[in-house]
This record gives sequence, structure tokens and C-alpha cells, in this order.
Amino acid sequence: MSLESRRVTVISHGPNCLDGLTCAVVASHYFAGRRFEAIFASNREIDEVLQRYDPTRPEDEELWITDISWRNAATDLHLDSLVERGLRLYWVDHHRTAIERRAEGFLSAKFTDFVLDEKYAACRLLFEHLTERATHRGEDPASLDVARTLVMLADDVDRWILALDGSRRLALTVRAMEQHEAYRELRALGPDAKLTPELERAAARVDAELAATFAVAEASRQVIDVPSRGVSLVAAECDGYAGEVADRWNQEYRRAVYTLFDYRSGGVSLRRTPDCDVDLSRLAAAFGGGGHPAAAGCHVASAGKNRTATLGRAFAEALARGVDR
Repeated sequence: MSLESRRVTVISHGPNCLDGLTCAVVASHYFAGRRFEAIFASNREIDEVLQRYDPTRPEDEELWITDISWRNAATDLHLDSLVERGLRLYWVDHHRTAIERRAEGFLSAKFTDFVLDEKYAACRLLFEHLTERATHRGEDPASLDVARTLVMLADDVDRWILALDGSRRLALTVRAMEQHEAYRELRALGPDAKLTPELERAAARVDAELAATFAVAEASRQVIDVPSRGVSLVAAECDGYAGEVADRWNQEYRRAVYTLFDYRSGGVSLRRTPDCDVDLSRLAAAFGGGGHPAAAGCHVASAGKNRTATLGRAFAEALARGVDR
């Protein structure tokens, strides 16, 4: 079977991550006219999702894994078995933890090609990679132009640059939508990335939810100083929007790390003040998670009335040990 007729599957971070969703949108435009499917998985689900991907005829398939990595060696073995049977396998990611784990010998499936780079968000890496691929193959890259503005918005907010008007609002909006609703609406955006009516309705819901999560965070907040590191650990709970809680508190704290237990995800979101140099990706990795130096996350077993204090102490002790260095 020719490359042009292979079925394309994209497995990306989601379903409510703007970067992961935008990766799928970019791929859907590039592979327009081909048999195409987008599948979204959280960090907790990714190994199961990848191992469940088991096409009858791998030689007729092309798999792209974007904005996410896996942890189980059995996943590498499964992917390799598919590659040996003819699967074309691609990987695009920008998370530091993924790059470091690859350098340590993990995530070593036999990729047809891969792009690992912290320079841009995954969707922008994919956009540029596919643009170059189209040019190299003598294809017209114009099919990607419709997604250019969306890619730049997603890249802007995912790397927390926040220089483009509307990027943060869009990221919050897709997080408030149902599983496949956000992908469908982003896929329908035009070159100017003007919000569809459904996206506008979701944005209005976000405003109300922000007010609620700020109230939860304020009521649960506890501060633990880590003198050996010259930082403060601010622990709290929230009902989504951990980044927005941290951003609001940045007006109150200096050299602080935020550990926010999120009711929605059941995980811990890590953020830091702009003047703090703690590498949150490594701090999260110490608890089985990952992410970026300034924004990361993980899952920690903790429950009960003292959850905030328990998590606060655990992360404060990890900082004192220097696990982020």
C-alpha cells in the first residue's frame, strides 16, 4: 500500500488540552482526504490507549503520537511489534520529562521519525514538521494555513508566554467542553480562529467556574516555608483552573511553588511564581508525573480532611531534598 493511502491515526494529549487538541486539528488538515481518526488520552491513560491500538493490518496504518509520552516498557514493545509488521510510527513532543527519559534510554520505540524539542509547543513543532514534509515531497502546504493562527495561540498559552490576545481564554474554554466537542469546534475554526457560537457559550461558563474555584482555593490555602531553598510552598485545593489560581496569587507571593489538588482531574497541578527557579517538571517526576519547568502535574494518593496539609508537607520535603535539581 502506498504511503498516500495509509489510514492515519493521531493519539494526542487530551481531550481538554489545547496543545494536544491543536495537534490533532493540524494533522486532520494535512491528511485531509485520507482515512483519519483522532484519539485523545490523559497521561494516566496513555499506556493503556497505546497498547489497545492494535490494527489488523499495521502495514496499512500510520500512527502519530503527539504532545504526550508513556511510561511502560511494554508499550515500547507493543509499538515495536507493530512497526515490525509495517506500521509507520511518528512521535512529536516538547515536554522536558519526555526528552530526558528518551536520553536515558526509555521511550525507545523504533520510530519512523520523531521530533523532540522544547523550543515550541507540540502543535507548533508538528505544524512546522508537516509544512517541511509537504515542501520536501512536492505537496502544497496550503492545507495547513487554516490552522496557523490556532497553532500560534496554542503555542503562546502552552509555553505561558501570553503575548497573543485570546490565547488564554481559548485554552480555558476548551477545558470546559465535553470530550470530543472541543476538537470538533476547533476543527471548524477559520484562518482567523474566531470563536464559534459553541465556543463562546463555553467561554461564558468558564467565567462562573473561575469564581467558584477561586473560592475553594482561598478557603483551603496553607503556606509552608522551605528555608533551605529560600522558597515557600503554597498548598491548596481547587476545582479546575490551577494556572489561574496561581496567576492570581502571584501578586501576593515571591519565590513560591504552588501545589494545587484539582478535584476535576484528581491530580496535583504544580505552578511557580515568575521569580522562582524550581524545575517543576523534575519535582513532578519525583511523584511519577511530568511537564514543564514552570508548569507540571502528577497524581499523589491522598485523601481526607488533611489532604492539603499532607500534600504540602510531601512536596515541601521533596523540595528540601532537592529532587528538582
